[in-house]
Amino acid sequence: MKQRYLFLTIILLLIMALFWSGRETVSPNRQIDWGVTFEKDFAKKMGLDWQAAYLAVLDDLAIKKIRLAARWSEVEPVQGNFNFADLDWQLKEAESRNVEVILAVGYKLPRWPECHQPAWVKDREPALLDYLEKTIERYKNNQAIFAWQVENEPFLPFGECPALDVNLLDKEIALVRKLDDRPIMLTDSGELSLWIRAAKRADIFGTTMYRWVWNERLGSYKYPLPPAFFRIKERLTRLFVGSKKPFVVIELQGEPWAHKQIYETPIDDQLKLMNFSEFVSTIDYAKKTGFSEYYLWGVEWWYFLKQNKHPEYWDYVKNLASVL
Repeated sequence: MKQRYLFLTIILLLIMALFWSGRETVSPNRQIDWGVTFEKDFAKKMGLDWQAAYLAVLDDLAIKKIRLAARWSEVEPVQGNFNFADLDWQLKEAESRNVEVILAVGYKLPRWPECHQPAWVKDREPALLDYLEKTIERYKNNQAIFAWQVENEPFLPFGECPALDVNLLDKEIALVRKLDDRPIMLTDSGELSLWIRAAKRADIFGTTMYRWVWNERLGSYKYPLPPAFFRIKERLTRLFVGSKKPFVVIELQGEPWAHKQIYETPIDDQLKLMNFSEFVSTIDYAKKTGFSEYYLWGVEWWYFLKQNKHPEYWDYVKNLASVL
């Protein structure tokens, strides 16, 4: 029943968006802030020196907004034995350059398999809340952190994850609020979810935005959604959550999506799945959706391409960030 309701609602939004397309324009000259998500484990799987890649993001791209993740399986690989060294280093480098950080915490965080719960966990709730408390306490005085993201797309059933426990999610949010007063972000799928449940719990709401995706039945396909789809969806959501809450695009597709991970895919196939023209087209599409803040997804891939004689993706974002 819930899936049918979701499907019918999204179809209605699409019909409204198609009707509205062309009736309202978004200024191409408005102020837009650009950021990225960086994930060190993914960079390593791409065969990169992850620290060199990270410093290039800060110094060469000169990005001033970045999302990082405190992967539970990495910071507490053994129960009660916390290792924050790599995250400490990333935050120190960001702070020294006045880069604003959104730090994602929880068991479901960016990058496959989405859920990064340590193998030793038997009873998730007390272990998860303890990890959250240790992480927030360690970084609550860090000046680089602008906001906490609690879980990643918790209401979207995606990845190798257990079923969502909404009560536990609310306990996580309450704990973070108790420990620190900086804003809390929750995220949701731009194309496959209704935003209300996530947005009403958040101080800042973040949506994903994908153009090309892959499905077992359909293969690679492009969402037939006009930019107005996102504007209408935001307006309808604000009827339930208020008009002043910031809405941002926390994950704007900037890398290919296939049936295998990028690091398992030959570079020629990577470029076929998202050629440079399609990359630029995706960013142009995003601008038309009307948001003022976008975090691009795929910075590790652009750096990999730059190391392999395809610098155009990296250079395009470098110019984008410097101009806007």
